[in-house]
Amino acid sequence: MEKIKIAIADDNRELVTLISDYLNNQPNMEVSAVAYNGKMCVDMLKNHQIDVLLLDVIMPFLDGIAVLDVIKEDEELKNIEVIMLSAFGQEAIMSQAAENGASYFIMKPFEAERLVLQINHIMDNRAKGDPKSEKEIRDEQITNLVKEIGIPPHLNGYTYLKEAISLVLEDPDFLTKVTKSLYPTIAKLYNTKPTRVERSIRSAIESVWNNSDTQHLSTIFGYSEEHLEFKPANSQFIAMVADTIRFKR
Repeated sequence: MEKIKIAIADDNRELVTLISDYLNNQPNMEVSAVAYNGKMCVDMLKNHQIDVLLLDVIMPFLDGIAVLDVIKEDEELKNIEVIMLSAFGQEAIMSQAAENGASYFIMKPFEAERLVLQINHIMDNRAKGDPKSEKEIRDEQITNLVKEIGIPPHLNGYTYLKEAISLVLEDPDFLTKVTKSLYPTIAKLYNTKPTRVERSIRSAIESVWNNSDTQHLSTIFGYSEEHLEFKPANSQFIAMVADTIRFKR
């Protein structure tokens, strides 16, 4: 049986040793290389055949996001599956990592068994060449449209908006109970407060209306420029995006 070749990049040497020992004890896995900073990681990937990279977000010289950029731009590296490791659950970082091609995001501290399960899951899906699920297709549509609208991925509202749109597409009744149900549901998912979700979404929408022309928005949504002259309320904007995605299906 051919083993899954794994690389680890993390400046916590003790953690690297613990993970390496655990993964090397799995019958179908082997840790082929390790690195303790971003520059070492890039060199390591170019000198080893790797299936899965466990990549810490915060490292010396190059951080995890910068390493993802290198992987994404290199034809020989871009097929590596990347699992991001971080002790900080910042939505902006998670969004940026996902946009740059990370397969999964695991918060420290984590159980080693969970890591093994995720590695196996990722590799099983790649081996099967499974078609995208309905949810994956919907998430991709939402991401593409939100990016086209011009919401910066580094904003917290970017992540919250995507989640809000997904929930509304699953259950349109959320639009009738935005404050009582939609915001609290998102807040629970991201361990934050409903008021922060509301403010972050509002800020993201304002960034669009402050930096985009109405002609661009009119082309996307199909409304007249006069209709889009004024910023919509959060619920109105979420409904507009959800309707646009339904129309394009």
